[in-house]
Amino acid sequence: MATMLKQLQSKGALVARSCTNFRGASGAARKNLDSRSRFLSSSSKSSAGSSGSASGRKLLTDTAGPPPGGRAIRGGPVSWASLGLLVITGVGLIAYYDSEKKRRIEVLKQGTAEVKAGPSVGKAAIGGPFKLINQDGKVVTERDFVGNWTLVYFGFTFCPDICPDELTKLAEAVDKIEKKIGVQVVPVFISIDPERDTVEQVREYLKEFHPRLVGLTGSVNDIRQVAREYRVYYMKTEEEGSDYLVDHSIIMYLMDPNMDFVKFFGKNYNADGLTDGVIEEIKKYEKKSTEV
Repeated sequence: MATMLKQLQSKGALVARSCTNFRGASGAARKNLDSRSRFLSSSSKSSAGSSGSASGRKLLTDTAGPPPGGRAIRGGPVSWASLGLLVITGVGLIAYYDSEKKRRIEVLKQGTAEVKAGPSVGKAAIGGPFKLINQDGKVVTERDFVGNWTLVYFGFTFCPDICPDELTKLAEAVDKIEKKIGVQVVPVFISIDPERDTVEQVREYLKEFHPRLVGLTGSVNDIRQVAREYRVYYMKTEEEGSDYLVDHSIIMYLMDPNMDFVKFFGKNYNADGLTDGVIEEIKKYEKKSTEV
Protein backbone atom coordinates (compact mmCIF):
# COMPACT_ATOMS: atom_id res chain seq x y z
CA MET A 1 0.00 0.00 0.00
CA ALA A 2 2.87 2.39 0.81
CA THR A 3 4.41 1.68 -2.61
CA MET A 4 1.12 2.43 -4.43
CA LEU A 5 0.70 5.72 -2.54
CA LYS A 6 4.24 6.75 -3.41
CA GLN A 7 3.66 5.97 -7.09
CA LEU A 8 0.38 7.96 -7.09
CA GLN A 9 2.14 10.90 -5.46
CA SER A 10 4.88 10.76 -8.11
CA LYS A 11 2.33 10.72 -10.92
CA GLY A 12 0.39 13.58 -9.34
CA ALA A 13 3.51 15.69 -9.17
CA LEU A 14 4.27 14.81 -12.76
CA VAL A 15 0.80 15.90 -13.95
CA ALA A 16 1.16 19.16 -12.02
CA ARG A 17 4.46 19.87 -13.75
CA SER A 18 2.90 19.04 -17.15
CA CYS A 19 0.04 21.48 -16.48
CA THR A 20 2.47 24.23 -15.55
CA ASN A 21 4.47 23.67 -18.72
CA PHE A 22 1.26 23.72 -20.70
CA ARG A 23 0.17 27.08 -19.27
CA GLY A 24 3.57 28.61 -19.99
CA ALA A 25 3.72 27.41 -23.59
CA SER A 26 3.27 29.75 -26.56
CA GLY A 27 -0.09 30.24 -28.31
CA ALA A 28 1.06 28.29 -31.33
CA ALA A 29 2.08 25.38 -29.20
CA ARG A 30 -1.32 25.35 -27.49
CA LYS A 31 -3.06 25.37 -30.88
CA ASN A 32 -0.94 22.44 -32.03
CA LEU A 33 -1.75 20.56 -28.86
CA ASP A 34 -5.48 21.30 -29.24
CA SER A 35 -5.40 20.15 -32.86
CA ARG A 36 -3.65 16.96 -31.88
CA SER A 37 -6.20 16.34 -29.11
CA ARG A 38 -9.12 16.86 -31.52
CA PHE A 39 -7.49 14.53 -34.01
CA LEU A 40 -6.98 11.84 -31.42
CA SER A 41 -10.55 12.27 -30.18
CA SER A 42 -12.08 11.91 -33.65
CA SER A 43 -9.82 8.97 -34.45
CA SER A 44 -10.80 7.15 -31.28
CA LYS A 45 -14.53 7.56 -32.05
CA SER A 46 -14.22 6.23 -35.60
CA SER A 47 -11.83 3.37 -34.83
CA ALA A 48 -12.55 0.07 -33.02
CA GLY A 49 -12.71 0.03 -29.20
CA SER A 50 -9.47 -1.87 -28.98
CA SER A 51 -7.62 0.66 -31.11
CA GLY A 52 -8.93 3.49 -28.94
CA SER A 53 -7.84 1.70 -25.79
CA ALA A 54 -4.39 1.12 -27.22
CA SER A 55 -4.05 4.81 -28.17
CA GLY A 56 -5.22 5.84 -24.71
CA ARG A 57 -2.77 3.51 -23.03
CA LYS A 58 0.08 4.82 -25.17
CA LEU A 59 -0.83 8.41 -24.33
CA LEU A 60 -0.88 7.61 -20.62
CA THR A 61 2.43 5.84 -20.96
CA ASP A 62 4.00 8.84 -22.61
CA THR A 63 2.60 11.17 -19.97
CA ALA A 64 3.81 8.96 -17.09
CA GLY A 65 7.45 9.10 -18.12
CA PRO A 66 10.18 10.63 -15.94
CA PRO A 67 10.14 14.43 -15.54
CA PRO A 68 12.58 16.50 -17.59
CA GLY A 69 15.96 16.53 -15.92
CA GLY A 70 14.74 14.12 -13.24
CA ARG A 71 15.38 10.45 -12.50
CA ALA A 72 12.99 7.56 -12.78
CA ILE A 73 11.53 6.69 -9.38
CA ARG A 74 12.15 3.10 -8.32
CA GLY A 75 9.32 1.19 -6.72
CA GLY A 76 8.88 1.06 -2.93
CA PRO A 77 11.11 2.00 -0.01
CA VAL A 78 12.10 -1.67 0.53
CA SER A 79 14.31 -3.01 -2.24
CA TRP A 80 15.05 -6.64 -3.01
CA ALA A 81 18.61 -6.09 -1.79
CA SER A 82 17.50 -4.85 1.65
CA LEU A 83 14.94 -7.66 1.92
CA GLY A 84 17.61 -10.20 1.06
CA LEU A 85 19.94 -8.69 3.67
CA LEU A 86 17.19 -8.98 6.30
CA VAL A 87 16.63 -12.65 5.46
CA ILE A 88 20.36 -13.40 5.53
CA THR A 89 20.72 -11.69 8.93
CA GLY A 90 17.82 -13.68 10.41
CA VAL A 91 19.19 -16.96 9.08
CA GLY A 92 22.60 -16.07 10.48
CA LEU A 93 21.23 -15.44 13.98
CA ILE A 94 19.35 -18.74 13.97
CA ALA A 95 22.44 -20.58 12.75
CA TYR A 96 24.56 -18.98 15.49
CA TYR A 97 22.12 -20.03 18.22
CA ASP A 98 21.99 -23.61 16.92
CA SER A 99 25.77 -23.83 16.59
CA GLU A 100 26.27 -22.50 20.14
CA LYS A 101 23.86 -25.07 21.56
CA LYS A 102 25.52 -27.86 19.54
CA ARG A 103 28.92 -26.70 20.78
CA ARG A 104 27.85 -27.02 24.41
CA ILE A 105 26.38 -30.43 23.75
CA GLU A 106 29.63 -31.43 22.04
CA VAL A 107 31.55 -30.41 25.17
CA LEU A 108 29.39 -32.81 27.15
CA LYS A 109 29.97 -35.55 24.59
CA GLN A 110 33.71 -35.01 24.78
CA GLY A 111 33.51 -35.36 28.53
CA THR A 112 31.60 -38.61 28.08
CA ALA A 113 34.24 -39.85 25.66
CA GLU A 114 36.92 -39.14 28.24
CA VAL A 115 34.93 -41.12 30.79
CA LYS A 116 34.74 -44.14 28.50
CA ALA A 117 38.45 -43.93 27.79
CA GLY A 118 39.32 -43.48 31.46
CA PRO A 119 39.80 -47.12 32.57
CA SER A 120 42.28 -47.85 29.79
CA VAL A 121 44.40 -44.71 29.93
CA GLY A 122 44.11 -43.64 33.57
CA LYS A 123 41.69 -41.60 35.62
CA ALA A 124 39.01 -39.70 33.75
CA ALA A 125 39.21 -35.91 33.82
CA ILE A 126 35.97 -35.53 35.77
CA GLY A 127 35.64 -33.97 39.21
CA GLY A 128 37.86 -31.52 41.00
CA PRO A 129 38.03 -28.91 43.74
CA PHE A 130 35.01 -26.76 44.55
CA LYS A 131 33.79 -24.44 47.28
CA LEU A 132 30.02 -24.18 47.73
CA ILE A 133 27.36 -23.56 50.39
CA ASN A 134 25.16 -26.36 51.75
CA GLN A 135 21.50 -26.12 52.75
CA ASP A 136 22.53 -25.14 56.29
CA GLY A 137 24.55 -22.16 55.08
CA LYS A 138 27.95 -23.76 55.75
CA VAL A 139 30.90 -23.70 53.36
CA VAL A 140 31.57 -27.12 51.85
CA THR A 141 34.44 -28.32 49.67
CA GLU A 142 35.20 -31.63 47.96
CA ARG A 143 37.43 -32.54 50.91
CA ASP A 144 34.37 -32.83 53.15
CA PHE A 145 33.31 -35.94 51.23
CA VAL A 146 36.64 -37.76 51.40
CA GLY A 147 36.25 -41.13 53.12
CA ASN A 148 32.75 -41.74 51.73
CA TRP A 149 31.26 -43.04 48.52
CA THR A 150 29.33 -40.20 46.90
CA LEU A 151 26.67 -39.93 44.21
CA VAL A 152 26.53 -36.43 42.72
CA TYR A 153 23.59 -35.09 40.71
CA PHE A 154 23.29 -31.65 39.07
CA GLY A 155 19.82 -30.07 38.75
CA PHE A 156 17.63 -27.19 39.92
CA THR A 157 14.75 -26.88 42.36
CA PHE A 158 12.32 -25.35 39.84
CA CYS A 159 12.67 -28.38 37.57
CA PRO A 160 9.11 -29.61 36.86
CA ASP A 161 9.67 -33.35 36.40
CA ILE A 162 13.14 -34.71 35.53
CA CYS A 163 14.95 -33.60 38.68
CA PRO A 164 12.27 -34.85 41.11
CA ASP A 165 12.27 -38.23 39.34
CA GLU A 166 16.06 -38.49 39.42
CA LEU A 167 16.32 -37.47 43.07
CA THR A 168 13.64 -39.98 44.02
CA LYS A 169 15.61 -42.65 42.19
CA LEU A 170 18.80 -41.52 43.93
CA ALA A 171 17.16 -41.71 47.36
CA GLU A 172 15.82 -45.21 46.70
CA ALA A 173 19.17 -46.47 45.45
CA VAL A 174 21.05 -45.07 48.45
CA ASP A 175 18.74 -46.93 50.85
CA LYS A 176 18.95 -50.17 48.86
CA ILE A 177 22.75 -50.05 48.72
CA GLU A 178 22.97 -49.62 52.47
CA LYS A 179 20.52 -52.45 53.02
CA LYS A 180 22.36 -54.85 50.68
CA ILE A 181 26.03 -54.26 51.54
CA GLY A 182 25.98 -51.93 54.55
CA VAL A 183 27.70 -49.01 52.78
CA GLN A 184 26.31 -45.52 53.28
CA VAL A 185 26.60 -43.64 50.00
CA VAL A 186 26.30 -39.86 50.38
CA PRO A 187 23.74 -38.39 47.95
CA VAL A 188 24.66 -34.88 46.75
CA PHE A 189 22.54 -32.38 44.83
CA ILE A 190 24.34 -29.43 43.19
CA SER A 191 22.20 -26.61 41.81
CA ILE A 192 22.90 -25.28 38.32
CA ASP A 193 20.44 -22.40 38.90
CA PRO A 194 22.19 -20.28 41.56
CA GLU A 195 20.17 -17.16 40.77
CA ARG A 196 16.98 -18.74 42.14
CA ASP A 197 18.27 -21.65 44.25
CA THR A 198 19.12 -19.89 47.48
CA VAL A 199 20.17 -21.74 50.62
CA GLU A 200 16.61 -21.60 51.96
CA GLN A 201 15.13 -22.74 48.65
CA VAL A 202 17.46 -25.74 48.45
CA ARG A 203 16.80 -26.69 52.08
CA GLU A 204 13.02 -26.73 51.62
CA TYR A 205 13.26 -28.57 48.33
CA LEU A 206 15.43 -31.44 49.58
CA LYS A 207 13.10 -32.26 52.48
CA GLU A 208 10.94 -34.08 49.96
CA PHE A 209 13.53 -36.73 49.12
CA HIS A 210 16.06 -38.04 51.67
CA PRO A 211 17.25 -36.94 55.15
CA ARG A 212 20.92 -37.43 54.22
CA LEU A 213 20.72 -35.65 50.89
CA VAL A 214 23.30 -32.82 50.78
CA GLY A 215 22.25 -29.76 48.79
CA LEU A 216 24.85 -27.34 47.45
CA THR A 217 24.55 -23.93 45.81
CA GLY A 218 26.77 -20.89 45.39
CA SER A 219 27.55 -17.92 43.21
CA VAL A 220 27.19 -17.99 39.44
CA ASN A 221 30.96 -18.31 39.05
CA ASP A 222 31.22 -21.06 41.67
CA ILE A 223 28.52 -23.11 39.95
CA ARG A 224 30.09 -22.53 36.55
CA GLN A 225 33.42 -23.82 37.88
CA VAL A 226 32.07 -27.00 39.46
CA ALA A 227 29.95 -27.71 36.37
CA ARG A 228 33.07 -27.38 34.26
CA GLU A 229 34.96 -29.75 36.57
CA TYR A 230 32.26 -32.40 36.16
CA ARG A 231 31.68 -31.76 32.44
CA VAL A 232 28.06 -30.77 33.06
CA TYR A 233 26.10 -29.09 30.29
CA TYR A 234 23.44 -26.54 31.32
CA MET A 235 21.78 -23.56 29.65
CA LYS A 236 18.80 -21.32 30.38
CA THR A 237 15.83 -21.39 28.04
CA GLU A 238 14.76 -18.25 26.18
CA GLU A 239 11.80 -17.43 28.45
CA GLU A 240 11.78 -13.95 29.98
CA GLY A 241 11.82 -12.97 33.65
CA SER A 242 12.23 -15.40 36.52
CA ASP A 243 9.91 -18.01 35.01
CA TYR A 244 12.45 -19.99 33.00
CA LEU A 245 13.74 -23.55 32.75
CA VAL A 246 17.29 -24.85 32.50
CA ASP A 247 18.38 -27.45 29.98
CA HIS A 248 21.01 -29.68 31.54
CA SER A 249 22.65 -33.09 31.34
CA ILE A 250 20.92 -35.83 33.35
CA ILE A 251 23.80 -37.75 34.91
CA MET A 252 24.78 -39.08 38.34
CA TYR A 253 28.48 -39.28 39.11
CA LEU A 254 29.84 -41.99 41.40
CA MET A 255 32.91 -40.79 43.31
CA ASP A 256 35.10 -43.10 45.40
CA PRO A 257 36.30 -42.38 48.99
CA ASN A 258 39.14 -40.27 47.54
CA MET A 259 36.60 -38.18 45.60
CA ASP A 260 37.97 -39.59 42.37
CA PHE A 261 35.55 -40.28 39.56
CA VAL A 262 34.51 -43.93 39.11
CA LYS A 263 31.47 -44.11 36.82
CA PHE A 264 28.48 -42.11 35.63
CA PHE A 265 24.87 -43.28 35.43
CA GLY A 266 22.42 -41.78 32.96
CA LYS A 267 18.66 -41.41 32.96
CA ASN A 268 18.28 -44.89 31.43
CA TYR A 269 19.12 -46.47 34.81
CA ASN A 270 16.20 -47.14 37.14
CA ALA A 271 16.61 -47.41 40.92
CA ASP A 272 17.50 -51.11 40.80
CA GLY A 273 19.94 -50.63 37.94
CA LEU A 274 21.61 -47.75 39.76
CA THR A 275 21.81 -49.82 42.95
CA ASP A 276 23.41 -52.80 41.22
CA GLY A 277 25.80 -50.59 39.25
CA VAL A 278 27.08 -48.80 42.34
CA ILE A 279 27.44 -52.04 44.33
CA GLU A 280 29.44 -53.57 41.49
CA GLU A 281 31.88 -50.63 41.46
CA ILE A 282 32.24 -50.68 45.25
CA LYS A 283 33.12 -54.37 45.20
CA LYS A 284 35.68 -53.81 42.43
CA TYR A 285 37.26 -51.02 44.43
CA GLU A 286 37.40 -53.08 47.63
CA LYS A 287 38.88 -56.05 45.82
CA LYS A 288 41.55 -53.91 44.21
CA SER A 289 42.36 -52.30 47.58
CA THR A 290 42.91 -55.69 49.24
CA GLU A 291 45.15 -56.87 46.41
CA VAL A 292 47.40 -53.87 46.82
